[in-house]
Amino acid sequence: FRPSTMKKLNVKNFEFSQSHIHFWDKFERSNHLLEAVLETSDRNLDDRTIAFLLGDPIGDGGQWNMAMNLIRKHGLVPKTAFPESKSSSNTGRMNAILKHILRTTASELRAIIDAGGSLAEARARKDERLADIWRILCIHLGTPPEKFDWQWEDKDGKFHRRGTLTPQEFAAEYVELDWEDYVCIVNDPRNEYYRTYTVDFLQNVAGGPPVIYLNVPSSEMKDITQKLLEDGMPVWMGCDVGKQMHRQRGLWDAKLFDFAELYGTEFKMNRADRLRFGQTMMTHAMLFTGVDVVDGKPRRWRVENSWGTKDSGEKGYYTMNDSWYDEYMFEIACPSAYLSDEMSAGLDTEPIVLPAWDPMGSLAS
Repeated sequence: FRPSTMKKLNVKNFEFSQSHIHFWDKFERSNHLLEAVLETSDRNLDDRTIAFLLGDPIGDGGQWNMAMNLIRKHGLVPKTAFPESKSSSNTGRMNAILKHILRTTASELRAIIDAGGSLAEARARKDERLADIWRILCIHLGTPPEKFDWQWEDKDGKFHRRGTLTPQEFAAEYVELDWEDYVCIVNDPRNEYYRTYTVDFLQNVAGGPPVIYLNVPSSEMKDITQKLLEDGMPVWMGCDVGKQMHRQRGLWDAKLFDFAELYGTEFKMNRADRLRFGQTMMTHAMLFTGVDVVDGKPRRWRVENSWGTKDSGEKGYYTMNDSWYDEYMFEIACPSAYLSDEMSAGLDTEPIVLPAWDPMGSLAS
């Protein structure tokens, strides 16, 4: 979003408020989690889905579709309208408090249902607890603005005054990317290609559109990534960020560390088995910003990370060897126009529902 907004505003620097999205994601996730507790209230507490939901009831991860749900409902604001706080960049204490109150509320909702109470009674208690969660979020992050005054100076020194806007109006006016047209494609070699998949309970906005993946071969996902970058479009992606990484130097390479030589043993698993046996999963979302192409094939990829600039690559930018893409890249978001005919046909298939704990949902943790 940011590059197109910067171009429209004619500015050198611009940031959307991360606190705005952060606040609404935490609030909406809390509501969704408690709705899931009610939906599963007829199951035993040791049910695997319930254990998964309550094991980590709220986190900092997310999916492209989940971000779109938030923007669709709550809009966007510039950073100046809702600046960062201590908790927006260091969420540990806030998340611990939220997890505590969510588990407490889950026990209360289950108790109401188990005692023969109605769903309406349980939801009334849920709403009371959501008011507590709202207050906690306001203490940690601040109160999200309903409206704000928008004015700016462009890079030519010209002053602009737009006036008062809501977050929804700001997003509609200053985000030119057609994000509703984007498709999330993944590479999951465990499952059939050119089919759509979703993950049970993978959502942040209750009642919102589900997270839908189109599963395609890795080589085809890579081709689309390259084409997008060559067309001047940055690419949102999800990967297993910690594997074969040197954080300070900002490097990823599938053979960066030779553990087999060091330990005198083999560590051989194919990509599908690494997913099946828990050795890999999506752990982090970042942005492809460039590609080094030799004889038409990618050699290296330029990636913008979100871990700050200190001891994190070259001022927050990393270099990914193409071998790493093959092993640890799992997902990108792309405009539907970049899909092949076979992929487009696959979008029309009925999504296969994967269980809540499936690694294809791990990026949201």
